[in-house]
Amino acid sequence: MARRIDVTGAGGVRLAAWEFGDPPKTDRPHGTPPPPAAPPVPGAGDPPGVLLLHGLMGRASHWAPTARWLSARHRAVALDQRGHGRSDKPPRACYTREAYVEDVEAALEQLGLGPAVLIGHAMGALTAWQLAAKRPDLVRGLIICDMRASALGAASQHTWTEWFRAWPVPFATLADVRKWFGEDDPWVERPNPARGEFYAEVMAESPDGWRPVFEPEQMLKSRETWVYDAHWEELAQVRCPTLVVRGLDGELGRAEAQEMVRVLPGGQYAEVADAGHLVHYDQPEAWRAAIEPFLNALGDA
Repeated sequence: MARRIDVTGAGGVRLAAWEFGDPPKTDRPHGTPPPPAAPPVPGAGDPPGVLLLHGLMGRASHWAPTARWLSARHRAVALDQRGHGRSDKPPRACYTREAYVEDVEAALEQLGLGPAVLIGHAMGALTAWQLAAKRPDLVRGLIICDMRASALGAASQHTWTEWFRAWPVPFATLADVRKWFGEDDPWVERPNPARGEFYAEVMAESPDGWRPVFEPEQMLKSRETWVYDAHWEELAQVRCPTLVVRGLDGELGRAEAQEMVRVLPGGQYAEVADAGHLVHYDQPEAWRAAIEPFLNALGDA
C-alpha cells in the first residue's frame, strides 16, 4: 500500500507524495519466490530516505515496484510532479525548470527525507541532478535513468507536438490504450506490452472515453524549458555519488552516457539489456540488479 502525503510546492501548488511501506500481500502461485529484498543499509535510527521522480507524462505509481522493493530498508517516497498524476494542474502555474526543482526541494524538506537518494527517470532525472547541484546538503546519492545531458533542439519539440496530435483520443477502452501505445503508435518499432501498460496507467475514464490525466499542452510547456539547452554544466556540479543507467535500446546512447559519467565527479555507469527508454518498467528485475550495488555502496558509506 502507499500512503498519500500532500506537499506544498513552488507557488503554492499542491503535490501528492506517496510513501511506500511493506509490499502488499499477493496471490502469488505456490512455489513462486517473492521479489528480492532491497539492499541492506547498516545503522540504527530512521531508515535513509529515497525520493523517486517520474519522467514527463509519468506518475508516482510507475515507481511502485521499485519503491516497494526499496521500502524494506529505506523510507521510499514517490512524487507526482506538478501537472502529473494526482498533483495539481493549475493552468496558469509555472512549468519551468526552476519550479520543478523547487518542488522537489520543498518535498525533501517537508517530508524530512534529506539527505536522500534521488532516483529519477528522464525529466525526473534532470530535475534530480539540478537539485543535487543546487542543494548538495539534501542529496547523498543520485541515480539517473535514461536522460540526456545534450540539447535536443527545436526539431525534437516539433516531433513531440505532432505526436500528441496523433493520439486517437478519447480511447474507447483501456485495452485500446494498451494496444495503441504498445503496438500501433508509429514510435513503436516492435510490440511492447510494457509500454502499453505504462500509458494505460496515466489514463482516466471520462464521459466520452479514456483520456490522459495530464494536459498535453502543459507537458509541452514543461518540455520546452529544457530541450533547447544542454545541461552538462549542472551535471559537473553534482558532488554526490551518481549512477547513470541506460536501457540498451533507450534514448540515452552509450557514448553520451559514458561522457556523463566522465563529467560527474562521482560518476558510475550501468546499462540494462533488452530495455528501452522505460528501463524500470521494461525490465524491473534487471533494473533492480543494476542499481543494487550502487545502493549497497551508499549504505556502507
